[in-house]
Amino acid sequence: MINKLIDFALKQRLLVVAATILVAAIGIYSLNNIPIDAFPDVTNIQVQVIAEAPGYSPVEVEKLVTFPIEVEMNGLPRLTEVRSISKYGLAVVTVVFEDGVDIYFARQLVLERLQKAKESLPSTVPQPEMGPIASGMGEIYQYFLESDSLDIMGLRSIQDWIVKPQLRTVPGVTEVNSFGGLVKQYHIIVDPNKLLSYNITLDEVFEAVEKNNSVAGGNYLEHASEQYIIRGIGLANKEEDFENIVVTNEAGTPIYIRNVARVMIGPEIRQGAVVMQGRGEVSAAIVMMLRGENSQKVIQRVKAKVEEINKSLPPHVKIHPYYDQTDLVQKTITTVKTNLLEGGLLIIVILLLFLGDIRAALIVASTIPLSMLFAFIGMQWLGLTANLMSLGAIDFGMIVDGSVVMVENFARRLTHKESNATKIQSIAGAAQEVGRPILFGILIIIAVYIPIMTLQGIEGKMFKPMALTVGFALVGSLLLTLTFIPVLSSFLLKEDRTRKEPRVIHWIRTLYTPLLEKALKRKLLVLGIALFVLIGSFALVPFLGSEFIPELDEGSILIQPIRMPSISLTESIEIEKKVQQVIMQFPEVEFVVGRLGRPDIATDPMGINLSDIYVTLKPKSEWKTAETKEELVKKMVEELKHVPGVNYNITQPIAMRVDELVSGVKSDVAIKLFGDELTVLKEKAERIAEIVRGVPGASDVATEQVAGQTYLNIYIDRGSIARYGLNVTAVQRIIEIAIGGKVATEVIEGQARYGVLVRYPESIRGDIQGIANTLVSLPKGGTVPLSQIATITAEEGPVQVSREYGQRRIVVECNVRGTDIGTFVAAAKKKIEASLNLPAGYYITWGGQFEHQESATNRLLVVVPLSIFIIFVLLFTTFGNLRHTMLILLNLPFALCGGVVALLIRDLPLSVSASIGFIALFGVAVLNGVVMISYINQLLDEGHDLTIAIIKGSSDRLRPVLMTALVASFGFIPMALSHGTGAEVQRPLATVVIGGLITSTLLTLFVLPTVYQWVEKRRVKIER
Repeated sequence: MINKLIDFALKQRLLVVAATILVAAIGIYSLNNIPIDAFPDVTNIQVQVIAEAPGYSPVEVEKLVTFPIEVEMNGLPRLTEVRSISKYGLAVVTVVFEDGVDIYFARQLVLERLQKAKESLPSTVPQPEMGPIASGMGEIYQYFLESDSLDIMGLRSIQDWIVKPQLRTVPGVTEVNSFGGLVKQYHIIVDPNKLLSYNITLDEVFEAVEKNNSVAGGNYLEHASEQYIIRGIGLANKEEDFENIVVTNEAGTPIYIRNVARVMIGPEIRQGAVVMQGRGEVSAAIVMMLRGENSQKVIQRVKAKVEEINKSLPPHVKIHPYYDQTDLVQKTITTVKTNLLEGGLLIIVILLLFLGDIRAALIVASTIPLSMLFAFIGMQWLGLTANLMSLGAIDFGMIVDGSVVMVENFARRLTHKESNATKIQSIAGAAQEVGRPILFGILIIIAVYIPIMTLQGIEGKMFKPMALTVGFALVGSLLLTLTFIPVLSSFLLKEDRTRKEPRVIHWIRTLYTPLLEKALKRKLLVLGIALFVLIGSFALVPFLGSEFIPELDEGSILIQPIRMPSISLTESIEIEKKVQQVIMQFPEVEFVVGRLGRPDIATDPMGINLSDIYVTLKPKSEWKTAETKEELVKKMVEELKHVPGVNYNITQPIAMRVDELVSGVKSDVAIKLFGDELTVLKEKAERIAEIVRGVPGASDVATEQVAGQTYLNIYIDRGSIARYGLNVTAVQRIIEIAIGGKVATEVIEGQARYGVLVRYPESIRGDIQGIANTLVSLPKGGTVPLSQIATITAEEGPVQVSREYGQRRIVVECNVRGTDIGTFVAAAKKKIEASLNLPAGYYITWGGQFEHQESATNRLLVVVPLSIFIIFVLLFTTFGNLRHTMLILLNLPFALCGGVVALLIRDLPLSVSASIGFIALFGVAVLNGVVMISYINQLLDEGHDLTIAIIKGSSDRLRPVLMTALVASFGFIPMALSHGTGAEVQRPLATVVIGGLITSTLLTLFVLPTVYQWVEKRRVKIER
């Protein structure tokens, strides 16, 4: 079949060229339409349910809102996890589904259950809503509004009613989440003393406001052959309209709102703010991309829309971006382009040195762009994105391995061409000679990537696209090698019997052949050295350490200050300014923006005691106080210690968001303690944190804040209210409206809508005594102070209640610096088991990056043996006997040797990236063995003596073996040495391949021929 394909290609050369051009054109089209991202989107399939519960404490939210929703969500098809956070006035339930579930189907399932859950919720709780259809990579563009003349309330109104509606029309944008600023509101501040003097209740005022702001439709009437629409206009649109609302009528005299209250403009009660550059608050927003969209194109459309909106904004108002994911995409793609370009150039240099013919080198090099265009077609077909992992792990050396062997054989045969054969016949013969080994060699390289496609979770999302892209490129390379490369060679290569082999290969061959002859004579010594290297390198494995995936450097820092849980928003903002001012002192910092609390849509339900500070850094060429990012972070932390009452967690924007969405935590390691009682959970968690701080490598150790919030609890005395003829609802109504404030209606100003809040003045509800003196109206007239019918006490209570798998839990979070995660967790586990006693019903699980590492390790324990089995099957199919199959499989442990030593030399831990490197290495290592053993077998079939066949076969195949190993190694060198954005993940993979190819090539050149001779001699003896 292979021979027929080669013959067909050489007979129909123009057809092959035309087909190649057509495929290239389709590939270019696909390249222009493939979504481009910085990193793979590893967010799982999840739906967030956000339920507002105004005035409810965390425990009440958990019991009355969160738990009923959780119960309804359990049992959904293909559900993997339900977790929740209950905070003051808010419940966020995250429903996680298996990978592969359609997000819209998942949302439909959740929506159906939400309708049923609503029946179990308190009547005062609004209908729960689902969060935006976005992922961890979805926060693509963040901005604030700046103005010389407007305050943050005016800017927030512009954001909500001018900017946001227009940005939401941009294709690919799912939501624009406003954050910070002051939301305009109409406040009706009721004077309780005037209520008393007019004998009016607060309920009457509230109902009057509620009922005097509406429009009525009176249908229409026909008059003088015309139709008149009848409307009753009763909308209030300014403060005077509310002041003139009649509350009641006293002996024919109307009592207006203005008689008992002040109407004014004020800010809505908020749970979030945005502080910029340590100076003050701003009105900001987050543009969220629809899941699955092309981030680069969506950002381009957003930028174009922003320019358009800026032209229509009031004078001196402008949208100013402070986070643009395009910057990260460009930096990452630049890293990928640089590595691929440098690798490609190095490969061409190797080809020139070893082939000695620029035409032959360019023929081989042509495989690179054409194979990549073929890969782009496959990527678009499967909907893959072009990112650091899908493109960055491609080695052009692997892609050209087949064409290297093919063209090298062409060059050799054309130099020693038979006199009666035409050039095309010589090329056909040479192609058929190596066609079968090339086919099975490349199939083996492809096959080793197949098990990678079985990876699941985060590791699957990161490495599956890489395996698929490499697979497509190798399939393209194989087709080109068997068709286009022979055709192109027939046009470009020349017959030249006088041409000598390149000096480099001649010099290497002169050294190699005598060494091989000595090795064949001293088999025991060669095998002893090989065995010593093998055992020694495997003994080094325990010293490597382990981690999940190297942390990707996003080029920016996210600092999360953690304050006291009971802190006020005003004080939290002041501390935020101080923290930012410290950060701004570093000359490496370009821009600082801090987000406190939560945005309008609580996709990230932080309390006002927490903030996310985005620190944008200048180019490293402008750094002065530090040389590395780690050093800069360390110095920042030292300076930040001078701000009292604040702890810190240091991470990166996308890493934090992805970690939080995937696992519910924002750190490298999460120790999750499950149990029932919050006090016990808090006590044991603090003990765990204390133990972990003593483990080398522990950094930013923090216990999830579940307690420390001060509550003013008003316990209603049922006996007292019974004597006054009151009920609980009447008292709670006063607490809800007078103290907390309640929106009665809304004002419509153009397309803007503003709530109208009714409540008592700050002087009454601003302290405990004022609340105690709040008057409650009695059913039969008169009033009674709240203190006479209720007990008011200040008590400490929970800040939030977190749940997972139907149980309460608390998390001890920790980042790891100065060591690898595997070593750290092993030490921490040992210490905790020795020092911590847990009550019955309480238990610990480990999450964060470590959880993903364990999952990946367990999967790799299956995947790697599967890869070896596939290689075995293909080798057995190639050679048809077990002895040659096992001989070539000897390459694998020796390839592992070099990879292990290379990781140790570069002080890189064993990670999923490194493991994928070992799997990729198997294919190239085996290919060289297939090429050499196949040729030696061919010489034996031609009647050569065993020793002569081994020496000649090894010598003749020295050039292709060295070339395939060197082009693969040199193709990875730029990745191994790169320090660009995102290079951290590529570095272990490239290091493993380079180190492994060194040892596997030495094995192929010396140990493999030696063992082959020993095996074949024993076979001959046994057969005799």
